[in-house]
Amino acid sequence: MEARQENPSNGEEGDPQNRIDEDEEDSDVEDDDYRPEPPPLSQESRLRAHKNRLTNLSHKLSSERVPIRVHDVLIKGNTKTKDWVIEAELEELKCAGSLQELLQAASLANFRLQELGIFRSVNIVLDSGPKELPGTANVVVNIVEASNPLSGEIGYYTKPEARSSTLEGVLKLKNLLGYGDFWDGSFAYGWNQTSELSAGVFFPRFESWTNPLIARVFLMTQDWLKYTSYNEQSLGLSLGLISSRKHDLTYNLSWRTLADPSQMSSRSVRRQLGHGLSSALKYTFRYDWRNSPLRPTRGYAFVSTTQVGGLVPDPRSLRFLRQEFDFRYAVPLGFNNAAINFGMSVGALFPWGPGFLEKPSPLPERFYLGGNSSPFSTLGGPTSLLGFGTRGVGPSEPRRQTDGTVERDFVGGDLAFTAFADMSFDLPFKWCRKSGIYGHIFACGGNLAKLTQNEFRNFSFQNFLKSYRSSVGAGIVVPTNIVRLEVNYCHVLRQFDFDRGKTGLRISFSSL
Repeated sequence: MEARQENPSNGEEGDPQNRIDEDEEDSDVEDDDYRPEPPPLSQESRLRAHKNRLTNLSHKLSSERVPIRVHDVLIKGNTKTKDWVIEAELEELKCAGSLQELLQAASLANFRLQELGIFRSVNIVLDSGPKELPGTANVVVNIVEASNPLSGEIGYYTKPEARSSTLEGVLKLKNLLGYGDFWDGSFAYGWNQTSELSAGVFFPRFESWTNPLIARVFLMTQDWLKYTSYNEQSLGLSLGLISSRKHDLTYNLSWRTLADPSQMSSRSVRRQLGHGLSSALKYTFRYDWRNSPLRPTRGYAFVSTTQVGGLVPDPRSLRFLRQEFDFRYAVPLGFNNAAINFGMSVGALFPWGPGFLEKPSPLPERFYLGGNSSPFSTLGGPTSLLGFGTRGVGPSEPRRQTDGTVERDFVGGDLAFTAFADMSFDLPFKWCRKSGIYGHIFACGGNLAKLTQNEFRNFSFQNFLKSYRSSVGAGIVVPTNIVRLEVNYCHVLRQFDFDRGKTGLRISFSSL
């Protein structure tokens, strides 16, 4: 039987016709898989898509909690500043448990780093964490340090209400050691009253010590000849041990000298002329819950200041206890942005040690009332009483006579009390409201009394209230970027012999 041999050209790959058919089939398959590339999106389309993604993210952040934790914090760009200085301001980032908390902590950390004043720019970037650790993020802190660490200021300032002027200057050197430290030297020369030369250093924190550390040496001269016939010169050291939002603790050590160049001082002043050592610890507690410290319309504030002097075993050390309380309360009236602000301040001073009942209190530590400093925006204890001159209220003694004229020394008091009521309101001018200028009417009063040298035996609240000084007035308040200016008309309602009260126009400045 003869075997049949098939023709290889029928259905074999070598057949040209078959290869053409296969090529056509492959071409048809490739045509089916081919998809034309989409045209590039316009800039408007890309912006719209990006906006939609942000809207979706914002909706997700506002409607649900997005859990996340910080895997690592990377600091870049600090060539001089120590890492722990920056890391101390980033502690809250590591405690964040959600994306919302992380964004808030990053914003707060950025603000705190800028507040250090040693960086030209701070940029915090949130990046995704490692792929093997989902739900994590890396925080990258990009720092640009200040190129010029040296700065200085100089200015000439006048105080029309006190008829005085000062020349002031300061030279600052920041981040010298890389600890966020500030070094400065300053001077202030007043032609009529106060001159000061000082140098200091400030550390925002030091390793495990979380509180700022402040040290300052100073030489200060104060001229009180016009009011109390003595000059005061102090050379000393001040240490800030604790400084926070509510608490301050400072220690002051100074060598004081009281002198009377005119040789005309009163008896009480002459007894305290000479040298003395002041070693005092001062603690301040403050709680301010007002909506604004400059023009409060609601809320309250409280400040307590305790000072203990005589902490060294030197017989020339000034031993005293000084306590002050200051309370403010603001109530909105509900119309024209008006509000009533009430204030009350009280202070007491006592010497301590053997025979303290017969001893006088230190002259520079006593309370003095008067002057044109505004009591409405500052929490500084019982010092200000509008309508009366500087150190122009309270106990006084005659100086030595020369040509028949009798001048008096205001020697201050051991107990002081002041109170005021102030109603602020918007002025009916649009440009005033836009600039923050407003009007106010006020009433204030205060008094001083002596308690030392057994005078407390003769003290009575009834007599204290009978000898109360008071004044009323109205004015305009102009806040600026530097100072708070008040132009007030004061009318003295009550004053006594030898007080230096005067009805008229007064201009006062207070720092912001």
